[in-house]
Amino acid sequence: MTKENDDSTSLIEQAARRLSEQASGSYSEPAVASASAAPEIDDHDLDHGDQVNIDLVSLKTQGYVTPDADRTRVAEEFRIIKRPLLENAFGRTASLVEQGNLIMVTSSLPGEGKTYSAINLAMSIAMEMDKTVLLVDADVGRARLHRALEIPSGPGLIDLLLKPSLDAGDVMLRTNVPKLRIITRGEYHPRANELLASGDMQRLVREFANRYEDRIIIFDAPPLLVTSEAVVLSGLVGQIVFVVEAHKSLQHTVKDALGLLDTSKPIGLVLNKARSFPGASYFGYGGYGYGYNYGPDGAGQ
Repeated sequence: MTKENDDSTSLIEQAARRLSEQASGSYSEPAVASASAAPEIDDHDLDHGDQVNIDLVSLKTQGYVTPDADRTRVAEEFRIIKRPLLENAFGRTASLVEQGNLIMVTSSLPGEGKTYSAINLAMSIAMEMDKTVLLVDADVGRARLHRALEIPSGPGLIDLLLKPSLDAGDVMLRTNVPKLRIITRGEYHPRANELLASGDMQRLVREFANRYEDRIIIFDAPPLLVTSEAVVLSGLVGQIVFVVEAHKSLQHTVKDALGLLDTSKPIGLVLNKARSFPGASYFGYGGYGYGYNYGPDGAGQ
């Protein structure tokens, strides 16, 4: 491991500690959200999109969380990771976090594992909560989500932004995981990243927050240092999960990316692909800190 990598790991520790100090006294011990926190809306009234079948066997082989792989190490880690997220969305601390059901998953640069993390987080919540999860491919320049899940792209987020008359339910894909819904990137557009910073995107996010207030909505967002529009998107959500790749993410890139975020919002720090770490790796979230490793097989999306 290089000195730069050592410094990067140290920076993760420092950032987790700083976030914990900032939130000290503001949050209670995380717990799984109450099932009665918000009324469940009949999915059939909202989702008119196609049904797609995710190859869960393939995902399990690649190390993802799946319904029949809920006792794996990764599944257990994501059970713990999701607790403060759910607490801020529907639990005791929900009143302290505006639009806490809107979660953005991002990183500094491509290939650090954010899509892998977004999929696992969505799967974990869909499996263990009575809340429907909507996973949105907002990394419109790369559009990795549908390829990772091996499903058709079809109309999606870009189509909603280009055609305001289009209903979100029309492009929302139902899956063979009963509580998981997906919106892919959709149509290619040469100015796709600019659309993320548009007024139409702000309108759409507000619609998601109000119309699907009983759901967790996860945005697989662009890396922060690739496009400035990712920073704009971070301002529209209530919570942020920031993914760092162990032994690869450099100190200055992590520092620069974290510096772009509003630290008044809950920010989770996830260390991906950690083979070994003295004590544990970090999941620092607001007033919480959780140590864990993904292991060597975490996919880099």
